[in-house]
Amino acid sequence: MPKRILIIEDDNDILQVLETVLTYNKFSVSGISQTDDIFKSIEQHKPDLVLTDYLLSGLNGGKICQLIKSNLDTCHLPVILISAYPTLAESFGKFGFDAFINKPFNIGDLVKKIDELLEEKPRP
Repeated sequence: MPKRILIIEDDNDILQVLETVLTYNKFSVSGISQTDDIFKSIEQHKPDLVLTDYLLSGLNGGKICQLIKSNLDTCHLPVILISAYPTLAESFGKFGFDAFINKPFNIGDLVKKIDELLEEKPRP
């Protein structure tokens, strides 16, 4: 059964590229442009990993990550934060993400990081 990835990205072009590439790499992918309730989105999509942009309307990716990591039911989920603002990466550390990827990103590096995180943190 393919691992499930929830992508939260409000740039439709980037979302489509991510969905296409990750589906091609044998992941089951759900993409949304935003969420006001990350726990509802997790319940609906049942991801093995969350990939979120930092700058989003509504909840930003940092807050989404904080919420996931501070909840006992979801803290096991790996979260990858992506952003076009790498100079802010140092301040992102407080969010508790498992990996940070700069935009623009190399697709091969992103897939490798997803594989690594899914191997380290199997679904309970």
